[in-house]
Amino acid sequence: MTAVDDRVSAIYESLDVPEGFKAELIRGEIVMMAGPDRVHNWIIESIQDQIPRARWHRGQTQDIAIPGEVSEPQPDLVVYERGAVDGPGRLVPAAALALVVEVVSRTSGDRDHRTKREMYAAGSIPAYLIVDPVQGQCTLLTEPADENVKGLPDYLSARTSRFGAAVPLDVLGITLDTSDFQTFD
Repeated sequence: MTAVDDRVSAIYESLDVPEGFKAELIRGEIVMMAGPDRVHNWIIESIQDQIPRARWHRGQTQDIAIPGEVSEPQPDLVVYERGAVDGPGRLVPAAALALVVEVVSRTSGDRDHRTKREMYAAGSIPAYLIVDPVQGQCTLLTEPADENVKGLPDYLSARTSRFGAAVPLDVLGITLDTSDFQTFD
């Protein structure tokens, strides 16, 4: 990291985020956004309820560490096997994660579909699920690769399904029921 990166990281770690807001460190920039819509929370709740707690930690608002990135993104949901991370701490290493989930808001589409896609692929996170209540669809990205044809980290496999269709999450050994996912008004 550079001195500027270190200063931004220090500011981020000591940031007092106002109630009702969320902050993330994304590629050296502190991004602050308003709290989520109820539709967003209901989607996360539905996904979380379908992932077996006995085998998986299902964490909300958990910062993750991605090697080589000046970022500490906070996916809407992170899933990692019990025992993969021990002890207290604010950051979960990307290498420990099986799945990250982002629910697109009216303002986060580009960040979720492009920037975070590259970051999560760079961290070799096996599966990235983008749930888009604006479009009424889910996109499951798998097979992270160091470079795509443009030389950027990316996922080699993408599967898009409309809300209501089952989404196989092979990395977790489950099929996600999306029939109760709602769209924004």
